[in-house]
Amino acid sequence: MAESIVFDKDLFKRSVVYNVKTLFRKTIEEATDQEVFQAVSYAVKDQIIDCWMKSGKAFEEQDAKTVYYMSMEFLMGRALGNNLINLKAYKDARDALDELGVNLDAVEDEEPDAALGNGGLGRLAACFLDSLATLGYRAYGCGIRYKYGMFKQEIKDGYQVEVPDNWLENGNPFELRRPERTKEVRFGGYTTFDTDAFGRQHYHLEGYQSVEAVPYDLPVLGYGNGIVNTLRIWDARPMECFKLDSFDKGDYQKAVEQENLARNIVEVLYPNDNHYAGKELRLKQQYFFISASVQEACQKYLRHHKDITKMYEKVVFQLNDTHPTVAIPELMRILMDDYFLTWEEAWNVTTKTCAYTNHTIMEEALEKWPVDLFQRLLPRIYQIVEEINRRFLLEVAEKYPGDREKAKRMSIIRDGQIRMANMAIIAGFSVNGVARLHTEILKNRELHDFYEMYPEKFNNKTNGITQRRFLLHGNPLLADWVTSKIGEGWITDLSEIAKLKPLVNDDAALDEFMKIKYENKVRLAKYIKKYNNIDVDPNSIFDVQVKRLHEYKRQLLNILHIMYLYNKLKDDPDAEFYPRTFIFGAKAAAGYRTAKQTIKLINSVADVINNDASIKGKIKVVFIENYRVSNAEMIFAASDISEQISTASKEASGTGNMKFMLNGAITLGTLDGANVEIVEEVGEENAMIFGLKAQEVIDYEKNGGYTPREIYASNPDLQRVLDQLIDGTYCANKDEFRSIYNSLLNTYETSVADRYFILKDFDSYRGAHEIIEYWYRDKKNWAKKALINTASSGKFSSDRTIQEYVDDLWHLDKVILK
Repeated sequence: MAESIVFDKDLFKRSVVYNVKTLFRKTIEEATDQEVFQAVSYAVKDQIIDCWMKSGKAFEEQDAKTVYYMSMEFLMGRALGNNLINLKAYKDARDALDELGVNLDAVEDEEPDAALGNGGLGRLAACFLDSLATLGYRAYGCGIRYKYGMFKQEIKDGYQVEVPDNWLENGNPFELRRPERTKEVRFGGYTTFDTDAFGRQHYHLEGYQSVEAVPYDLPVLGYGNGIVNTLRIWDARPMECFKLDSFDKGDYQKAVEQENLARNIVEVLYPNDNHYAGKELRLKQQYFFISASVQEACQKYLRHHKDITKMYEKVVFQLNDTHPTVAIPELMRILMDDYFLTWEEAWNVTTKTCAYTNHTIMEEALEKWPVDLFQRLLPRIYQIVEEINRRFLLEVAEKYPGDREKAKRMSIIRDGQIRMANMAIIAGFSVNGVARLHTEILKNRELHDFYEMYPEKFNNKTNGITQRRFLLHGNPLLADWVTSKIGEGWITDLSEIAKLKPLVNDDAALDEFMKIKYENKVRLAKYIKKYNNIDVDPNSIFDVQVKRLHEYKRQLLNILHIMYLYNKLKDDPDAEFYPRTFIFGAKAAAGYRTAKQTIKLINSVADVINNDASIKGKIKVVFIENYRVSNAEMIFAASDISEQISTASKEASGTGNMKFMLNGAITLGTLDGANVEIVEEVGEENAMIFGLKAQEVIDYEKNGGYTPREIYASNPDLQRVLDQLIDGTYCANKDEFRSIYNSLLNTYETSVADRYFILKDFDSYRGAHEIIEYWYRDKKNWAKKALINTASSGKFSSDRTIQEYVDDLWHLDKVILK
């Protein structure tokens, strides 16, 4: 059995007081909230460290196989509350702090969200790390210690403004710096080789620049089992510090060039790559953390094993999308150049070690690098990529003789670009999608050539979320209620939550369930009043769309429909209309103009509607600034309707849909991504589906036949809404939203009109909203539907997803603490 954790409440109290004194020379009464947060966090870390050390010892003694989860993003959220939850000490810690006159909620609010990720890709990685530790498997998360993350979003005059997210301003009390594991990472230069007595060529890199990669480790706790895994994030440090001689000679730029090289690599997540310098920096970032992680993985393996040709028996690299794909040629380089394996030996290890998760259906999102950039920045790696491609094309020619078009489509190097997804598929032992529909589209369309050649590699692993973060911590009222009804088993086995289903016929239980929802709506309403200065009615329908801003996710469809509803109310202020609060939260990539214009439109519409007394508050529109994990927890708990309205066939999976479902929100969405599987679990009568199906979208894209101007001409309500984009209704500058108007109606050389079928789906979306309002008016029936959603969410735990990875792909060993 796993070792149970004993939280020493008295020791914790003494540690907090002692830490305040030694860190800040203050008493607990004198300390600021931030200082108390630091003191509490260090006290919690003290109780984690022993488990961390015991876990490391157990991993080595049991020689457990390790998965290295390689990801550009880890959207971890705040650590303090999650660590206390997984220590099973949250309530004890709250009581202890109460005795010291300290409020735990205020302490938690002092912690900035770790700016190590942005969207679903990073949050999935965080959920997976939580599940790996909870299930007792050995794992490392590998990423970058970004100084400022992607950005902190501010809304000024309705526009998104990107400012640095200085999350490390007060340090990170949970991290451990590990300078003894520092690695050298090399860029640029040129390759040379010599030939040994046996005729083998040995390659060397000359004339390069290099930086040091310094690891910082963060503990990832399993729930109540004492297992602690590690998120290792790499910081960059110059190999050679400030050059005083260059400075004295007046060459000030040369004096600091090494420092600048290092600093730039870890400054921000996803630097704007609309220009060459941005592309170069992104590639540097990817190679930086991958090279350091792969070097460390090889060295760690060899500390306890002698034969590196068997490394795949104890190590697996899971590549979270195409960003870490450079791990493939880097592992080949290390095995051949540092450990002197032959190509065939190195390829055997690599192809049994690396596995690839695809997170996108959209071909343009599959990462590609200009050959000239890649070759100049990573010359030895490029040689290896060329050789992988050469050998692969020979294999294609043998299997499909004379089919040059197929070879061209499948080639890693084509049209002056290196196609990273192709390399990941060719070299990986597994290629998985993240929802059943997504995987089928990959197999039958986007990656069909590869599926035809390597059918055995393709598999599905539907995404999941950790219920410990998004119910136990994020919605404590509901979590306590669930536990009171069915016990604690759901915390580590979410399938247990199905035991709630009989309560859909218990009127008292339904009343309790909806009272909790109301209390959570009151909590969110207070947050909105504090940060947006907008009064919203907790009795209104909370209709929520929070996710990364992208055209295919169709926040634009949502706001156009709100404009339509507003027109209806203006035309007939006394019309029967159930009050609604529409809540948005989203960041747009800094260089994504259309997405940023959509944010401006949402805020412009909100400004008009929220200040129009004639509609008597029946519609409110709220844009939550700087959407992140910590406010997401509050939003999910309060939501009535979960807007999952992406264009069918475009969303790989989605995980926000699962978080809403777990918290009792009803899905209003298309049959896209994991929505398909959500509807299967809850039943069609407990979700509201609208719009084109995936195959219909694919057929339109392939065969044409969709003309948005025909819909515009035939639908007066929609025509009025679109005309309001350019007639000054929502902005004095009539051209402010003309680009959005044009994108919906006009075809250009570089884009087709209404690429994401917003106008095509508008009437169906409108009808879905009318039905869901009708549902909501029947409070008892709505409560049943909401509870069924929560009770049917068992499939969507990341624990289930991880166990499928383990059983089917990774074959990890369960670690037992003795």
